[in-house]
Amino acid sequence: MNLSPTELERLTIFTAAEHARRLKGRGVKLSHPEAVALIADEMLLAARCGQAYEEIVNMAARLLTPSDVEPGVPTLTEFIAVEASFPEGTKLVIVFRPIADGQEDGEVPGEIIMAEGELELNEGRERVEIEVLNTADRDIQVRSHAHFFETNPALQFDRRAAFGFRLDVASGSGVRFEPGISRKVTLVAMAGDRIVKGQGGLTRGRLDDPEVMAAALEVARARCYKGA
Repeated sequence: MNLSPTELERLTIFTAAEHARRLKGRGVKLSHPEAVALIADEMLLAARCGQAYEEIVNMAARLLTPSDVEPGVPTLTEFIAVEASFPEGTKLVIVFRPIADGQEDGEVPGEIIMAEGELELNEGRERVEIEVLNTADRDIQVRSHAHFFETNPALQFDRRAAFGFRLDVASGSGVRFEPGISRKVTLVAMAGDRIVKGQGGLTRGRLDDPEVMAAALEVARARCYKGA
């Protein structure tokens, strides 16, 4: 028996859907692929049996509820689309938010759950304020994670004062320095093991080691880093 790619895909959906039906029958909550397979299989079967487009969409939207699936699955299932075979030919059938219209209680994938009260950013960490001048002819952006001492050579500031510090900003954010403009920024001491390797290639070891700092300054001067 020779099967086309479409027929092989149909058998894969059917197998996954049968697995999902077995789990559902045992009271097991379905994962996202299992839920999608079950709904898609029923949609394909309904089309093959000659049901109208609107009837298939309405049926598919009633097959599962949030209680049938794992937390987050309704939100992840924005829509399900299948290329179904009708008596008059092939049509694309789409059902949007098929699991209880996408509504669910509890946690949502990617949701940020905030703690009560206020949190101080980098609480208790040493800070320094330095003035930075961009001597280049274009904008320079520095991200929150960067060892500020090793940032772009065209940024002119007290490199020694910035050794072992990074921008005092939220993780993932940064500061943009415009050409010819001087601005003050606050830096916060880097935490963790305080070991830096890579980045600008200046620092190679523990930030609290005076020899590491001296070597980094020497390399920075040799490479013409402003302010070193």
